[in-house]
Amino acid sequence: MAFFANGSGRRTSTVAASGATATPPGDTAGPTGAVMDSAHVGDIVGAFGSIGRHDTLEGRSRLQRFRMLLAIIGPGLIVMVGDNDAGGVATYAQAGQNYGMALAWTLILLIPVLYVNQEMVVRLGAVAGVGHARLIFDRFGKFWGAFSVGDLFVVNALTIVTEFIGVSMALSYFGLPKEVAVPLAAVGLFAMVAGGSFQRWERFLFGLIALNIVMFPLAFLVHPNRSQVAHGFVPSFPGGLNSTLLLLIVAIVGTTVAPWQLFFQQSNIVDKRITPRWIRYERIDLWVGIVVVMAGAVAIMTATTFGLGGTVAAGNFTDAGAVARALHDHAGPTVGALFALLLLDASLIGANAVGLATTYALGDTLGKRHSLHWKISEAPAFYAGYAALLALAAAVSFSPDHVLGLLTQGVQALAGVLLPSATVFLVLLCNDKAVLGPWVNTVRQNIVAGVIVWSLVLLSLALTAATFFPGITTANLELGFGGGVLVGVLGGAGMLIAWQRGRRRETERTAKEFGNLDPDQVEELEATRLTRDERRAILRADRDTWRTPALDTLERPAFSPGRTAGMLALRGYLLVAVILVGVKVVEAIGS
Repeated sequence: MAFFANGSGRRTSTVAASGATATPPGDTAGPTGAVMDSAHVGDIVGAFGSIGRHDTLEGRSRLQRFRMLLAIIGPGLIVMVGDNDAGGVATYAQAGQNYGMALAWTLILLIPVLYVNQEMVVRLGAVAGVGHARLIFDRFGKFWGAFSVGDLFVVNALTIVTEFIGVSMALSYFGLPKEVAVPLAAVGLFAMVAGGSFQRWERFLFGLIALNIVMFPLAFLVHPNRSQVAHGFVPSFPGGLNSTLLLLIVAIVGTTVAPWQLFFQQSNIVDKRITPRWIRYERIDLWVGIVVVMAGAVAIMTATTFGLGGTVAAGNFTDAGAVARALHDHAGPTVGALFALLLLDASLIGANAVGLATTYALGDTLGKRHSLHWKISEAPAFYAGYAALLALAAAVSFSPDHVLGLLTQGVQALAGVLLPSATVFLVLLCNDKAVLGPWVNTVRQNIVAGVIVWSLVLLSLALTAATFFPGITTANLELGFGGGVLVGVLGGAGMLIAWQRGRRRETERTAKEFGNLDPDQVEELEATRLTRDERRAILRADRDTWRTPALDTLERPAFSPGRTAGMLALRGYLLVAVILVGVKVVEAIGS
């Protein structure tokens, strides 16, 4: 269902980061391979420079390479900073206000989770040239596509509601009423994307990201104790492991990998026209974002730990707005204002990223133009969907406070429910040779990803259980985690054995095709024919030019009995859990 558009004849002349004149987008050939939208083919145009479509790193000086890196930076940084949205700020503030720096160690656990998951979508976006939703539909069928994308739309809309709540809380600190703050934010968010220029949009986002600099004076002005901060990175369970503490730990981990992040970064990489030869630079972009998001989390914990420690507010977290007012009263008006500004900034970035993740996925699903390179008149469905999402979320944010509180709880639960599904699809796609070719996961990457995915599954189950069964005991949780680890180890061992057997069968088929050779000899030849450096050189050259073929020409992957059973179990879990979430929220609102 690919379609080709000519950009309405628009021509723009850009100068590549290397100093060469880039090819005007209007002169480029139409999409090839799996790419759906012609706006996704052409020069890379970033906030800090441009790179010609056919430019490479060969013969470039260090300065030219650095300028190219600046042109690439964007998707990884934006998705990471967007991760510290209104919910993230509230979660880190709660950890610091209620437990001091004692839970800072959990942030260390987030680094591999963040990198491994988002690095996989980097490869998918750059190699396939289509969004996450499109790949799920084409590789797993309409049912799983509708199931995952449909839930994504609902959860994202509710997540944007929480972002508007954050905007309202932040601006109320400065005396602006909700009736003015929310519509003003909605109009501003739409204006940011409606200019028909990807570069202009990215510059707006970078301007908001630059405001995160306030996290440094925010942490400094509360006069933190360095030794106490450092001690917080040593694992501990203040007050003992109980359901309340576990729920907060799960929430801290859960704020780092939300389904919308996978959809947003992959589509944003596609929209920025990043291709496989720039994946190494995009990984650097991702690391920059991880550093920023970790620094922000530590700064927020530090502010509430030392700004509210020893006061009546310590241990009594209610919401982020109350934190800003408490910091004003106990640490000074400057600290309170900086926290409110950080909350506002986080809410706006989060709402923008989550909204775009949704409309990107909508364009993928419906086969409509879905690029920030188009003007409103050229992609009306894309911009209308974004505007409708903002309007709906803004309207819902005017609901009574108790309803908003329940919706926020429901969003967290739904995100936890969807997380295992999103990560399972991600790993399956990154092992799909038809889609990624030489970019598929290595054995080591699969082992690491498998451990992370299963850990997220266990945390998701714990979050769901703690949300709907508040009386669950610590012993029950520990028993559940222990059983989950055992199942994970046994399952991983079984998958490794199955992989080794499959590889052996493939070698035997190769040996038979070449005249009934000895399979052991084939394996030996494959291992010794090329040196390690030669293999790397060939693989690198192949990778830089390899793109996913047109999706409708690829045979859909066949599921083994074990994988089919696993997918059916996952389907049942999601269906039951989503129904439970809906019933709980409806019952609570009705009461």
